[in-house]
Amino acid sequence: MIDLRSDTVTRPTPAMQDAMMAAPVGDDVWGDDPTVNAFQANLAEQAGKEAALLFPSGTQSNLVALMAHCERGDEYIVGQNAHTYRYEGGGAAVLGSIQPQPVENGADGSLPLEKIKAAIKADDFHFARTKLLALENTIGGKVLPAEYVLKATELAREHGLATHLDGARLFNAAIATDTSLKQLCLPFDSVSLCFSKGLGAPIGSALVGSHALIERARRWRKVVGGGMRQSGIIAAACQHALDHHVADLAEDHRRAARLAQSLEQLPGVEITSQATNMVFVRFPDAHVQPLAAWLKEQGILVELLYATRFVVHRDINDADIDKVIAVMKTYFSRH
Repeated sequence: MIDLRSDTVTRPTPAMQDAMMAAPVGDDVWGDDPTVNAFQANLAEQAGKEAALLFPSGTQSNLVALMAHCERGDEYIVGQNAHTYRYEGGGAAVLGSIQPQPVENGADGSLPLEKIKAAIKADDFHFARTKLLALENTIGGKVLPAEYVLKATELAREHGLATHLDGARLFNAAIATDTSLKQLCLPFDSVSLCFSKGLGAPIGSALVGSHALIERARRWRKVVGGGMRQSGIIAAACQHALDHHVADLAEDHRRAARLAQSLEQLPGVEITSQATNMVFVRFPDAHVQPLAAWLKEQGILVELLYATRFVVHRDINDADIDKVIAVMKTYFSRH
């Protein structure tokens, strides 16, 4: 199958599997897994932060970051379309007793500065305590403008707020803008980085920040069940991805742009957004369900009913894109 549902469907390469099998391991809850320790130190250095902590998933690393920054009764300002608010099960509220204060995202994925400022509560016991601004980069495949990020985080600091970045696809942003990971992480107190999406690891995310923040996060990671034992196997996959797969993201971006250019030539098809590795498409309502069934019959998986997006990743090659374009043309020539 040509699976364009998400970049989470990537599979480890043989070289990554070899790295996993060869990794020396220990018990990471005790802090003595050498592969985990080496990976965390290396990632922290590349991100320009004091420390890093390995997690099973980005959902958990985001949740723990929020819990490390906030206490019960605090709130975080977040976008309506952000994963930490909309797509991660309400974990901050359910498990952390942290109130989200959602703000409508702008067309570019940013949170308008005036809306952030208006959402910050006064220091009054009638209100939840505003403690944190959480942004996401990329969001819907779009890279947050660098100038905006600096202004938003500066605004947060002026009001005594900490800042967290859901950087699940921050490596895509780095490649798309030719900017170092360190530079993208610099404005934030904490950043969650995922290795199981475009970078192709089978599992693994990490949180980077100060020593003090990571120590708080380590405790909460244990509380929510994220303490792992011989997790050097996971860290080895993440390190391999960091060493060998980041530059490959440029090919995903190129293929996504080519796919978008071809799809927008089809009758009734509207490209609502194409950025980095994602193509968002609007089809006429009458075509959505039959098109999804047709694509599946042709060996192509696309989540048309969920977000109407095509997500290109390292397991998709040029021949796959050629086939998708040809199959789409055939469908619309018959309808």
